[in-house]
Amino acid sequence: MDISGPKPELLDRFAAIVGENHVLRDQQDLAPHLIEGRGLYQGSSPMLLKPGSTQEVSAVLKLASETGTPIVPQTGNTGLVGGQTPRTGGNDLIVSLERMNRIRDVDPVANVLVADGGAILADVQKAAEAVNRLFPLSLGSEGSCRIGGNLSTNAGGTAVLAYGNMRQLCLGLEVVLPTGEIWDGLRRLKKDNTGYDLRDMFIGAEGTLGIITGAVLKLFPQPVGHQVALAGLNSPEDALKLFERASNLCGTALTGFELMPRIGIEFTTRHIEGVRDPLSDLHPWYALIDISTSDSAETAQTMVQSLLEQGFEAGLIRDAVIASSVAQQRALWHMRESMSDAQKPEGGSIKHDVSVPVSKIPSFMAEADKAVVAAVPGARICAFGHLGDGNIHYNISQPVSADMKADKAAFIARWREVNEIVHGIVLAAGGSISAEHGIGQLKRDELAHIRSPIEMDLMRRIKRAFDPAGIMNPGKVLVP
Repeated sequence: MDISGPKPELLDRFAAIVGENHVLRDQQDLAPHLIEGRGLYQGSSPMLLKPGSTQEVSAVLKLASETGTPIVPQTGNTGLVGGQTPRTGGNDLIVSLERMNRIRDVDPVANVLVADGGAILADVQKAAEAVNRLFPLSLGSEGSCRIGGNLSTNAGGTAVLAYGNMRQLCLGLEVVLPTGEIWDGLRRLKKDNTGYDLRDMFIGAEGTLGIITGAVLKLFPQPVGHQVALAGLNSPEDALKLFERASNLCGTALTGFELMPRIGIEFTTRHIEGVRDPLSDLHPWYALIDISTSDSAETAQTMVQSLLEQGFEAGLIRDAVIASSVAQQRALWHMRESMSDAQKPEGGSIKHDVSVPVSKIPSFMAEADKAVVAAVPGARICAFGHLGDGNIHYNISQPVSADMKADKAAFIARWREVNEIVHGIVLAAGGSISAEHGIGQLKRDELAHIRSPIEMDLMRRIKRAFDPAGIMNPGKVLVP
């Protein structure tokens, strides 16, 4: 393809597939689709296509393969590593699944739901609730993120502890391959050992192997009892000990165990409307505990009370509160889910989505804190996340200064340097530099250095096999 970008005649051919009413060409209309949510990546594109069916996606990719036109799949545009953002240069066409947003079927007996790849996560949750079932994936962006993107990034969220991430929540897929071929793998079976599991090739592939246009998702019975508590703690070590007690006491009823620092509580109460600190005294650390039971509300209440009593008796808990209503439960979760957004008014923030073995979380955080502050004196570390599954969002806000705006750019310029410090400690602990956000552009180069040569070679072989023309989301995950 000419480096100047697709010719107008070729763009017209793409537009004819979906209809001109479902095409964006004006740069003002395209602008929201060209930038990643944190502003780290901004690309360019001459056109965005909105296919309305799997067949239209197929026709678009067939033409793209034949003409060597790069394609960037985009669902809710809520990704945090630039995987959904086109490159600069104007060659990449964006394929948006926003029109493909149907809930195709819900089967409460088999506990499955079939949805389009463009179905909004919140709509999937509501469709499950309508038949007294639960789809447990829960994200801060659930009102705008879409199932295809959730699958393509193997999204995790706050309920991984009990239900697993998207790989565990999916039974089957429908995928359009880069050649335009359609793979119908919408199987509803929990047991199917007939050859290679092709489904897992596309989950977490970030749109580099094809476009997910449909999915069979697992549903679960709605919990009968549900309770949420917040405990004030001295340290991550005490949080880990409390988590062990919670696991032993509650078993599978423990559906969330989140760790939050004092600075995170201060940020949310300062900047997020309606958020308040529910405990009267200040504490260095906090644990948000979520318990769901299948028999009764009384069981959930008894479990959380017993856990807090054990925590107080063991000297692990300084203070605690149990939500007395559904509204209070939601308020406690809102405080946790707003923590990342609450950092924005505090200036620049260098973020890390990492995971380490659960037992190593306290030592990882202590070592990382020491190294980061040594490199960036005054850095404000706001590390929080899913202690129960080992995923910590190790975020660092810029130091307070007389001119925060002017100093922000200099702080953000050290992103790679700080990443190397934190990721080095993560890897030494046997962890991962990407727990749930993916690789995208942000961690692409780093991936090539931390994975073994045979792993990288296998990934490249898979990419060539599925995408011989190299059109699918180029420049993401793998170094070109």
